Amino acid sequence: MIERLTAIMARLRDPVDGCEWDRVQTWSTIAPYTIEEAYEVADAIARDDPADLKDELGDLLLQVVFHSRIAEESGAFQLSDVVTAISDKMERRHPHIFGDALASPGWETIKAGERAQKSDPSALAGVAIGLPALSRAEKLQKRAARTGFDWPDAEGPLAKVFEEIEEVREAGSDTVAEEIGDLLFAVTNWARHLGVDPEAALRAGNAKFEARFRAIETSGGDAFAAMTLDQKEALWQSIKRRGG
Repeated sequence: MIERLTAIMARLRDPVDGCEWDRVQTWSTIAPYTIEEAYEVADAIARDDPADLKDELGDLLLQVVFHSRIAEESGAFQLSDVVTAISDKMERRHPHIFGDALASPGWETIKAGERAQKSDPSALAGVAIGLPALSRAEKLQKRAARTGFDWPDAEGPLAKVFEEIEEVREAGSDTVAEEIGDLLFAVTNWARHLGVDPEAALRAGNAKFEARFRAIETSGGDAFAAMTLDQKEALWQSIKRRGG
């Protein structure tokens, strides 16, 4: 089956008879689509829609084939190399399944060995810049924590949140954005210590806000836009009390 898809992509990328759009794309130009497709996979999962998930996984797989085809054309690598590399990595990282569990050096040692073979041996290496900011903050914090750079409990991060709030309050126009960033980073750290996924929590918060706002719009009808803030807030509290 995958051979059919790779053949389709090769045809689309044909420099003479291929698709005008597909054949001029580069890794950089299709990277945003790759990210978008990953989010659409997550959205299908959140909606518990297996049929849509099947389609979205296909779209995401196409992105892998697309990137690999571009690489093959330049002689960098091909799809089979991608499959081999991830297969090797999964076996290497699971010696308790595919090898001698007693001889395994442990997860962190394995990861450290992989990082040492790269140009950047830092514990923070490989945390993708393109991740959503909250997710990347959490991953950076987890990586740092594995080296022992972490608070022992949630009280430290909580105190840091209050400290950052004060710094935001005192910030001038030229530093407020930086201080807001520090505050969000601190909140993410606090969430991590509480066992809360900050990205998932914010997605849930977004969904709750959207549902309640749509409800007060419906409740207010044609008069909603002209209502005062107090009137809209009253509608909001009414919806909230009803569990909306």
